[in-house]
Amino acid sequence: MTDVRVRDIFTRGLFEGEVRFSEPMSRHTSLRIGGPADVFAVPENVRSLAYLSNALREESVQFFALGSGTNVLVRDGGIDGAVVCMSAFRHIERRAEDSDAVTLSVGTGTLLQRLVLFSRDNGYAGIEGLAGIPGTVGGAICGNAGSFGYEMKDVLVSVDVMRPGGEIERVPAERLSFGYRTSSLARNDLVVSAEVRLLKGRPEDVAGRIEQFLGEKRSRQPIWEASAGCVFRNPAGRSAGRLIEEAGCKGLRIGDVVVSTLHANFFINVGGATAADFIALMREVAARVKETHGVLLEPEIRIVGRDDGDE
Repeated sequence: MTDVRVRDIFTRGLFEGEVRFSEPMSRHTSLRIGGPADVFAVPENVRSLAYLSNALREESVQFFALGSGTNVLVRDGGIDGAVVCMSAFRHIERRAEDSDAVTLSVGTGTLLQRLVLFSRDNGYAGIEGLAGIPGTVGGAICGNAGSFGYEMKDVLVSVDVMRPGGEIERVPAERLSFGYRTSSLARNDLVVSAEVRLLKGRPEDVAGRIEQFLGEKRSRQPIWEASAGCVFRNPAGRSAGRLIEEAGCKGLRIGDVVVSTLHANFFINVGGATAADFIALMREVAARVKETHGVLLEPEIRIVGRDDGDE
């Protein structure tokens, strides 16, 4: 039950946006799995985001930012505190331009594929390999999304992060400690917008590369299924999907979660899967890979929330 003080945050007439209490996170994740969040809030603007973050901190309510719910598994017990959904922050604006490149300001709630299509239509090069990756720009930055030799860090100039007190700090990309599918951004960092720099090219060339990469992904990944993308990180110099396949795990099923027969590093919700099923399958797959190859797989997917029955 959400504390009365927390509910009062949304009755003072200072928050603009949508709020729901005990909201099932299965409605907001690409896996369609997840117990209820105590609070699910969608601020409409920066002012409301500042008010909300300050009010939650004053009441000592933990929170984390959510984009479109990809690459995340919410446990069956749901989420203590608040989920702050950044979906209203979705602009794409040209900020600077020269003969060779353009700098864009992009709201972090913008779907990554909308940015890819914008680059295609305008002949802006640099993110073609991100075609087909689900989620938002904010999520792509936090997890340094990448594919086919392209990574988000390669085009990022800076991010605007809301700090305690509501002020916006512009953080240069070089301070974000990017690594393989990681950055130094934390779950409660409210990244409002980002600046990305793309090179000018011919629209037909950019479009051709995007279509090529999309074609390859469609043939190799179950991008139309209910998944969270790749479950495990690729070990150095190895493919997690190949290791899982060689360990005989394709088609392995626990409950309603199945290891994809197309790409073994994708786990699919084929019905009413639970987070407990998903985690059990992760453990079984990791154990088989360890036994077969002597390699310990590390999760790429973020697991958040409380176990079912936790107080």
